[in-house]
Amino acid sequence: MLAALATSRKALPQCLPNPPVGCVIVDALEIVASGYTREPGTHHAEADALNQIQGKAFDCLKMYVTLEPCSFHGRTPACALAIAEDPRIHQIYVSIVDPDKRNNGQGLDILRKAGKTVHIGLCATEVNAFLKQYLLR
Repeated sequence: MLAALATSRKALPQCLPNPPVGCVIVDALEIVASGYTREPGTHHAEADALNQIQGKAFDCLKMYVTLEPCSFHGRTPACALAIAEDPRIHQIYVSIVDPDKRNNGQGLDILRKAGKTVHIGLCATEVNAFLKQYLLR
């Protein structure tokens, strides 16, 4: 998760007004992709990382993301749906739940309903200290 947090810093300032989110995808103990939120209307962190492993064969990947994947379609498709549809991602570690009322646990519900194992709270203190100023409440 600390690697995802470090990656999230690359998003600034281009991602604004979206929060600077970071994501890494791990195979065994190796990071195979890392992504961050791009300029509005383009990839979120999760889609950025998923795009990097497109067409590659993996069996059991873990995803670490600093903020709950979005559950709604705005300028971009819902990241939670893209993760839910990828059979290679089995576990998702989410540092903090998105307080935005359009999300606020709904992205996690999508992932669980798709059979993904969801872990919440890893490095939450560090991630919240960085992200809190960028989140809608």
